[in-house]
Amino acid sequence: MKAARGNILGAGISNHKVKYSRLAADDDGYIDLQFKKSPPKVPYKAIALAVFLFLIGSLLIIFGGLLLSGTIKVEHPDRTIPVIIIGVLVFLPGFYHLRIAYYAAKGYRGYSYDDIPDFGD
Repeated sequence: MKAARGNILGAGISNHKVKYSRLAADDDGYIDLQFKKSPPKVPYKAIALAVFLFLIGSLLIIFGGLLLSGTIKVEHPDRTIPVIIIGVLVFLPGFYHLRIAYYAAKGYRGYSYDDIPDFGD
């Protein structure tokens, strides 16, 4: 005996017990809640790391500049250039991410906390 195709659903439930209702003519299937933005998640650890890199880089650049100018006497002046290079390499990412965090906090268009890596937190 073969069951009628229109009377049985895939799970073996008869569709006579299912109640259907017509959708409103002006309903496009979307709700306003799905288009609302959630408040931004501020990556505090990443911003703290950016502050740390910015400060250490600034100190290394200043210290390297003082060493290079001779204000601080050193025995081997050729070793001052790597201090400045390391300072610049540490300073740049800290400054870059602090700038993004500042602009995102102020609400400038095109900047958000999503542009700062959160390191999986």
